[in-house]
Amino acid sequence: MSIAGGKVRWGILGCANIAVNEIIPAILAASSAEVVAVASREIGKAKAVADRFGIAKAYGSYEQLLQDESIDAVYIPLPNHMHCEWTIKAAQHGKHVLCEKPFAMNAEQAQRMVDACREHGVKLAEAFMYRYHPRYAMIRDIIQSGEIGELRGVQVAFSFQIYEVGAANNIRMDGALGGGGLYDVGCYTVSGARLVTGLEPEAATVQALYASEDHAVDMMASGLMEFPNAVGLSFQCGMWAEFRNTLQIAGSHGRIDIPEAFVPTPGGANFRVLTKGELREVAVPAVNAYEQQMEQFSRQILEDRPLLFAPEDAVQTMKVLDACRLSAVSRQRIVIN
Repeated sequence: MSIAGGKVRWGILGCANIAVNEIIPAILAASSAEVVAVASREIGKAKAVADRFGIAKAYGSYEQLLQDESIDAVYIPLPNHMHCEWTIKAAQHGKHVLCEKPFAMNAEQAQRMVDACREHGVKLAEAFMYRYHPRYAMIRDIIQSGEIGELRGVQVAFSFQIYEVGAANNIRMDGALGGGGLYDVGCYTVSGARLVTGLEPEAATVQALYASEDHAVDMMASGLMEFPNAVGLSFQCGMWAEFRNTLQIAGSHGRIDIPEAFVPTPGGANFRVLTKGELREVAVPAVNAYEQQMEQFSRQILEDRPLLFAPEDAVQTMKVLDACRLSAVSRQRIVIN
């Protein structure tokens, strides 16, 4: 597929809030990308979004958008249980794919997505926008420099109160659609710990509180993941607690505190390093992580460069989430193969 005009032409496969509030504005701000089409199963909704952002084309079905040969890549913000199906269909139509987190419902689906995109020669990435923020490269450099000593452990908390944003008719409250806190915010705890440690967990032990309305929906989860070298991740995540969004990395001689780990407020991306009793704050460039994600992924498509994060990374995250969900149900420690 040739790409005209030096910009990746994006189609948006759905009108979810994340697409309208974050991704479309991010594409519009990127120098290497443009939005040319949006689709919804309700044509009126697609037209409303198109009119709001000056998007040329609105489609009343996802299939119609995929059949548009002028589109180079698609962003998929559909409900979790639809990620696998529509990623594979997009690949079959020759479209590069940015798929919203969590990547899939399980590791088996995730691997099928990766295989389909490889077979059809298109790039595939998981939309973990926080990973594109420059502060995580800075944090990894500090860890690798030895400033905080040997890595000892990681603590992560990511929670919100779903009853404050409206639980009624919220797809997060439907287990059949991939609802639940582990899928929605637990994926960040797994991804974040894997990113900063550079290690893969070997086992997981998780306890969860389930919704009375749907026993497949975990409202809160707490757990321990075992990494090599006796490094552990302790985490809490879920949809029924006060908002938290923190990550702490403990070393033998210091620690790194990230107070707004995954969703920083404007100007809130700075983090703190404590080494042998001395505290310093690290200033981080004030950038929009969504814009960074769209700019970098689009550049990788245009220049046919390797991805910053290979899609196999998303498969590994799903393997860990599979183990977490199984541990919560079985109340057992689950070894991750």
